[in-house]
Amino acid sequence: MTLAEFPIDLSKFDTKLALDPSKPKLSAEEKKALEANIQLFRDAIVLFTATGAARGVSGHTGIPSAFFTTFNLTSHQGGAYDTAPEVCILLALFNHSKNFYPVVFDEAGHRVATQYLLAALEGSIPAAQLLHYREANSKLPGHPELGLTPGVKFSSGRLGHMWPLVNGIALANRDKTVFCLGSDGSQQEGNDAEAARLAVAQNLNVKLLIDDNDVTIAGHPSQYLKGYNVARTLEGHGLTVFSADGEDIDRVWEGITKVVGCSGPAARLTKPPVVLKRKMAPGIPNIEGSTHGHDVIPVKAALAYFQQRGGFPDFSSLYASAKAVSQPYTHLGSTKDLGATRVIFGEAVNLVLDALSPDEAKKRVMVIDSDLEGSTGLKVIHQKHPEVFVPSGIMERGNFSAAAGFGFEEGKTGVFSTFSAFLEMVMADNTCHFGINSFFADNGLPDTHTALYFPADGQQMIAIIRKVFFDPGLRFVFSTRSKVPWLLREDGSRFFDDKYEFHPGKDEVLQEGKDGYVVAVGEMVYRAWDAVLRVRKEGMDVGLVNKPCLNMVDEETMMKIGQSPFVLVVESFNQKTGVSLIPHAYTPLLTSTQLGSKFGTWLLERRLTPKYGYIGSTREGSLSSFFPLF
Repeated sequence: MTLAEFPIDLSKFDTKLALDPSKPKLSAEEKKALEANIQLFRDAIVLFTATGAARGVSGHTGIPSAFFTTFNLTSHQGGAYDTAPEVCILLALFNHSKNFYPVVFDEAGHRVATQYLLAALEGSIPAAQLLHYREANSKLPGHPELGLTPGVKFSSGRLGHMWPLVNGIALANRDKTVFCLGSDGSQQEGNDAEAARLAVAQNLNVKLLIDDNDVTIAGHPSQYLKGYNVARTLEGHGLTVFSADGEDIDRVWEGITKVVGCSGPAARLTKPPVVLKRKMAPGIPNIEGSTHGHDVIPVKAALAYFQQRGGFPDFSSLYASAKAVSQPYTHLGSTKDLGATRVIFGEAVNLVLDALSPDEAKKRVMVIDSDLEGSTGLKVIHQKHPEVFVPSGIMERGNFSAAAGFGFEEGKTGVFSTFSAFLEMVMADNTCHFGINSFFADNGLPDTHTALYFPADGQQMIAIIRKVFFDPGLRFVFSTRSKVPWLLREDGSRFFDDKYEFHPGKDEVLQEGKDGYVVAVGEMVYRAWDAVLRVRKEGMDVGLVNKPCLNMVDEETMMKIGQSPFVLVVESFNQKTGVSLIPHAYTPLLTSTQLGSKFGTWLLERRLTPKYGYIGSTREGSLSSFFPLF
């Protein structure tokens, strides 16, 4: 079995099914047709999302960030499989009447498989493309991206962005009912609280269908966020709330008909107030009720599901063919071994905490999690030093401020961690957790100092944490989701060995060069080092500078490289907001129409004018492009 053809016949999905919401009870024929659609929808979701698991591309991807706050501080929950009943009912409502806005908006980005399956059902993409779910260059990323994938009708952004947007859709279409799929995870976000108040105040015709399964990435809200109740929260904002068992189709339909018949904003929750409840991944062996159905379905669970369902072939060969693409390229100047800097961050914090007694650590340090401890490196701290760990919900603003409050007194440090893509909080860069705009973190006025650090490998991560952990003010330490190798000198020894000491504010000349310098940042350092070594073999005397202190100028190093023939800055950040930003007023000096980069500005401010170029992210689906400025 190969990936050339989708092995489930999607033509059996009844795309013409129409249901009348004025009738609160389904006929036997309508229920049979609806249940058939739901089952087919779920079968397809299990089948193709498991190909992502087979490739190892499930879960969060992106750049985690850790934030320290001290003295002088001046996921997407619920799986696409789960919500199939709601989605199929909405499609039937859209077929019944033009009074409904015909888009299945969804707050949970990782339920994106729903949007891809809908795109295939409507013919916007071939069904076989689904078998490349989340594969590189497949145009099927882990969040919906408007304009990237044919048939996708919106970008979800991060949790909490969709309901506010849907409010705007409703304001622009007051003659229509607008639906939005939600989750108990997304409802923890402050944006949703604001959206609820606006919807009620403006009596917007917005209807939320909320999957409340008591499961988020890090566990169960009923355990780590005691007192949180989705229904009571929404009722407190003034919404009318109906409850139903998410797996009882008759009750789900009845609840939706009540919501549709209710004027103004309302929500139908799939977790009723007493005993009715939908588990995560209901009916899927091995993962029902767990966090493992929130994005892709694991291959083992998918195979067990189809065996339990019966009537399906063995899909083992299909998943065996869906393998991650190997990378045969060998980088010079770095190890074959890889280290996860996001995990090493947590281990480095543990090294600091190990030197303190449990009582002293609890008094001086607090580590607060936003349901991402396994994704951003805090899990190892939770395991080894539970005395400092505070599990919390998907409430980045509140948790960040709590860390700031803890560190408000001299000698105390609050640690908060999330994805760099979440820095903006009120806006999304829609790059599926790839934090390409991390420089937004340095947004204070000139009379404040915020430090941005990006270590080149795991050993430098340890050195940075040890050095800056108890420094005053805000310190942002960036890492990467992907593992990186340890940097090696030409003699095979590690650059950042046990004798290495990190100095804040200093750039690091890893290789001297007479013909010019490459200045690299973070995970681009080992790649740049590879390129430098190769061109040096060809006779070009190029040097390499590692810049772990992103927003600080090292005057000594700046003069050295600024007086060389050329400077090439290499980063993975957005070219518009990254290391290299050149104000428009300076661009005529470099005969370029691009805005360029911060580093070029630093050179020009010092009247240093080497030939200049930069590499950075410029468009979706592309790591970087090169723009020379001469």
